[in-house]
Amino acid sequence: MKIIEELSESLKLEKGMRVLDLGCGKGLTSIFLANEYEVTVFATDLWISATENYERIKSTGLEDKIIPIHAEAHDLPFEDEFFDLAIRVDAYNYFGVEKDYLAKYLVPLVKKEGQIGVTVPGLKEEFTNGVPLELQPYWFDEMNSFHSCDWWYNLWKTCDSVSIKECKELKCLEEAWQDWLSCDNEYARRDIVMMEAEGGNYFNLVSIVATKL
Repeated sequence: MKIIEELSESLKLEKGMRVLDLGCGKGLTSIFLANEYEVTVFATDLWISATENYERIKSTGLEDKIIPIHAEAHDLPFEDEFFDLAIRVDAYNYFGVEKDYLAKYLVPLVKKEGQIGVTVPGLKEEFTNGVPLELQPYWFDEMNSFHSCDWWYNLWKTCDSVSIKECKELKCLEEAWQDWLSCDNEYARRDIVMMEAEGGNYFNLVSIVATKL
């Protein structure tokens, strides 16, 4: 929640906007946006069913503002230029590292002059000499998608249909990690030892905001 709060500060959010929340998980980011900004959110996820999310959305009284969708990131069931804003909080790196993903799958869904905002777990600097020794026992293949601000900026710069507004480190890194590590989740418990080994030397959170031309 701290990540979506900080990302929102860099976005222009107005009542009545249509927002794609791609990979919304259990819909908490969608609930935040609908409640705080009175936008209509299409809460889209592959791993959490639309029915499960709809039950959660109904419990908040926001079912008229949030539409749950079950879809995969490469097969999104929306018309071109349907959204005023597309966001992805966390895990965009799993598919967004593909050179053509932004231009081929995400940009077409956003209106001209619409916004795209993404946050990803990242690195302060690229690992030019491989994964540091202290992190190797905890490294898994999916983490090969962790990259620096400069890496993400250069990737998005190849898409000539967007103008990059900002690409920066988020300030909420420590708070966001502490929230994750303190929750009752087996993956969070596993990450405690990794973050002790990391020691604040390598990881960050990267935010990228762009406007469609």
